[in-house]
Amino acid sequence: TSVESYETALQNGLMSMISMTKLVVPEMQVRKWGRVVAITSIAVRQPIANLILSNTVRAGLTGFLKTVAREVAGDCITVNTVQPGTHATDRIVQLYGSSPDAKALDIPAGVIGDPKDFGNVVAFLCSESAKFITGANLQVDGGQYSGLI
Repeated sequence: TSVESYETALQNGLMSMISMTKLVVPEMQVRKWGRVVAITSIAVRQPIANLILSNTVRAGLTGFLKTVAREVAGDCITVNTVQPGTHATDRIVQLYGSSPDAKALDIPAGVIGDPKDFGNVVAFLCSESAKFITGANLQVDGGQYSGLI
């Protein structure tokens, strides 16, 4: 993998989120309320073979956001990441066909994730009900990740 590929991946997947966060957080601090939710991947916890750029960038993004979460928690701002496993997206259909086999993809829940369910988790993290959840890296993967932490 070329250095240029890393630079592009870092710009698109890390620096863009850093820029966005630096743009919106100051106004959230003025208002004493805000939510930042980034979608990363279970690869942050369990790197996926042949995805070195994504694995690298998302791990860095997770570290950045965990730090920001601690820095702005006193301003009633929460900062979290959501780590999707396999969900029924166009990309999954492209890779595995219209009826991917959850067992073959090692999903203990026995089904491919529904993007609407994933969206509901993000909506919850943006709600007042999630005001005490910050710095979290929430897996939404049907049990796909098998690690302890």
